[in-house]
Amino acid sequence: MTAVKLIAREEWRMLARNRSGLIATGLLVLLILVAGFTSLESRSAIEADRTRYQTSVDETFDAQPDRHPHRMVHYGQFLFRPIAPLAFFDAGVNSFTGNTIFLEGHRQNSANFAEARQSSLLLRFGQLTPAFILQTLAPLLLIFLAFASVAREKERATLKLLLAQGIGGRSLIAGKMLGHGAIALAVGLPAFALLLGFAATGAANWATVSVIIIAYACWLLLWAFASVIISALVARPRDALAILMGLWMITIILLPRALPEAASAQNQLATKIETEIALHRDLLEIGDSHDPDDPYFNDFRDEVLDRYGVRTVEELPVQYAGLVAIEGERLTTQIYADAAQRQAAREREQNAFVHTFSVLSPLIAIRQLSMTLAGSDPAAHQDFLDQSEAFRYEFVQRLNRMQAELLPEIGGEDPRISAAYWQEVPRFSYSPFNPLADGTRITWPLLVLAGWLAALCVLALFAARRIGGGAR
Repeated sequence: MTAVKLIAREEWRMLARNRSGLIATGLLVLLILVAGFTSLESRSAIEADRTRYQTSVDETFDAQPDRHPHRMVHYGQFLFRPIAPLAFFDAGVNSFTGNTIFLEGHRQNSANFAEARQSSLLLRFGQLTPAFILQTLAPLLLIFLAFASVAREKERATLKLLLAQGIGGRSLIAGKMLGHGAIALAVGLPAFALLLGFAATGAANWATVSVIIIAYACWLLLWAFASVIISALVARPRDALAILMGLWMITIILLPRALPEAASAQNQLATKIETEIALHRDLLEIGDSHDPDDPYFNDFRDEVLDRYGVRTVEELPVQYAGLVAIEGERLTTQIYADAAQRQAAREREQNAFVHTFSVLSPLIAIRQLSMTLAGSDPAAHQDFLDQSEAFRYEFVQRLNRMQAELLPEIGGEDPRISAAYWQEVPRFSYSPFNPLADGTRITWPLLVLAGWLAALCVLALFAARRIGGGAR
């Protein structure tokens, strides 16, 4: 064990003497800190704007004059999604989906069918965040620091001297991996400190933060270990550098781009225009709820008359047009919900295809895990859409019930209800999404990262045996 520690310390001394390595490491650490604080400031500004806009929208709605309730149905409501606390660390799909939705009657919010959802949201390069730096730039730095760790010893003929002194191949590889593993964790320390600080303030869950730190620690160790092992398997440092750069390009650039394209070709999604045309066709089949005399609602009218025990619409104690509006909203909501569910199911199939092949690219695994835990993945966005749609339906139906129940008492050619009723309409209250509620969403990415580390450990044993055999 002493030999392992000595070798690790020697790697640290080598780094301390490597001016370019120190500069590169310092710049990356600085970049992580700048990205973290910039993201925090951006999140705070967006959250402040969201609160201000939501308050303004609610006040404007409450200040509307006496109106026909159905006019308020089409006046609608704006909703602003609260940003998850850890979204500063990984913005995920928020940059593409947005945080604002307009809700009105007879339609489901258009975000369910937005073009931004038509491609792999998981695999785009996002804005400059600590997660982006750790995922894409940190591996390059670790490769730069470790690609010559063992190959350098071979090139300088110092490897034979070390082996002659009784240092075995396992001790040598273990010492190199320990040294560069510690460096890798030190590179991620600023980001980890930001996360821990956020949890300490109570803004984030400790369990969630812990899992994120463990996942990124595995990710950084993966690249540090891979660099040392490849360096041990080749004869020259430049060969190790070429192989590692190729591995970086394939796993971080090529596969994350190619796999979504393959998923899209295998299971294509309908475009927004195609979806709108199909919805319009389905909506035409259920009649026009704005017209109480539409033939489609004849059976509904008979059912209503039987329910109230009257023979004509005029004898009803409620406004028949309001009842038709309630029924029409139920029918249109079901049509939109079915279409949205079909779309979401196909998106899940695409993403499942990509995630299945994440064993070939651990970047996909760490990105999926990072977004999930940060509350900025497609599932979190879908949860917001589901909650907003439930609110929209209740919001519209509350106004429709006002039309059915209150207007018969008012009468007149242009009946309007008091503006005081607008304040009785419920306000949207978002229930924060819990990323740990469904353990299956984080289990597979963690298994992929653990599998890569296990495979590297096996490869390290092979490299150690090869080095030891070469000495003999």
